[in-house]
Amino acid sequence: MKEATGELNMTVVTLIAIAAIGGIFYIFVWPMIQRTIVERTCQTYGTSYHATEVADKEAVGGQTDAKVKVWKCCPTGSSGSVDQTKCVDAN
Repeated sequence: MKEATGELNMTVVTLIAIAAIGGIFYIFVWPMIQRTIVERTCQTYGTSYHATEVADKEAVGGQTDAKVKVWKCCPTGSSGSVDQTKCVDAN
């Protein structure tokens, strides 16, 4: 019986460790990967274009209050400000 309890404990510890690693990846690493991909995409428009994250309700049809992360490639002016009128979808 003691062996079965030990096996169960190790299984629980393993599952918790896998969930923790997955959570850390999803919270910290995945957003960095997404940002890098979008930055590379924006560089194809020109060196002054940079990735800008915008919340877009229309991306889900505008029927809900849900916010969807949408990336746009926006040029920065000489003053460092973003010109919203010239933004291009990064999708």
